Amino acid sequence: MAAAPEHRYPVTKSDEEWRRILTPEQFAVLRGHGTERPGSCALLHEKRRGTFSCAGCGQPLFRNETKFESGTGWPSFNTPLPGSVETSEDRSYGMVRTEVHCSQCGGHLGHVFPDGPPPTGLRYCMNGVAMDFQPE
Repeated sequence: MAAAPEHRYPVTKSDEEWRRILTPEQFAVLRGHGTERPGSCALLHEKRRGTFSCAGCGQPLFRNETKFESGTGWPSFNTPLPGSVETSEDRSYGMVRTEVHCSQCGGHLGHVFPDGPPPTGLRYCMNGVAMDFQPE
């Protein structure tokens, strides 16, 4: 049986190219599926109107109106911008979770959980280091 074709993203770079444009922590999260320490990112406390985008490719991901305080230590949102993220099953650490990644570059952003507020009931728990913020 043939293996499934590898998913290709519109923005594709070698690890060397990613290392040149990302900080070591960004590379560990976005390309290595890592997780930042809870409470360690300034974006957790960002309250201005604006847009959160992928730190790897710049694609807009979330608007600040969909951000909420989840008490987890990571920026949390209930709704991504249309078409901005994709999900896949993550079976690491002996758990089954839904991983969230950028639809343009495939960068690991965090996970989504079914315990968020209305209207979606979802909590997109994102690594702040994986995003940039552009105020309005």
